[in-house]
Amino acid sequence: MSAHLLTELTVFILALFVGIEVISKVPTTLHTPLMSATNAIHGIVLVGAILVAGLPNPPLHPILGVILVVMASLNVFGGYTVTERMLEMFKPKAAPTPTDGKRG
Repeated sequence: MSAHLLTELTVFILALFVGIEVISKVPTTLHTPLMSATNAIHGIVLVGAILVAGLPNPPLHPILGVILVVMASLNVFGGYTVTERMLEMFKPKAAPTPTDGKRG
């Protein structure tokens, strides 16, 4: 195992512990908006997928890059969709209009 890989694994494991600690402090009612926002932040994965797709080693990198771009796009747009649905839940609902003909 190279030193570079060991460093990356250490950073990944430390980030995992920090993420668990941060998420455990968030109230339960905010989990869904937080997760949808973090999905949207995963746009960096989309940038990485585009970079992989642009590598000049055919034929695997362009194919893998396109697959990664599609999957990252689904993640980003899914995050925005969930966020939009959550925000719709917090908007005030319109008062029902009287339908029996009596208006005051």
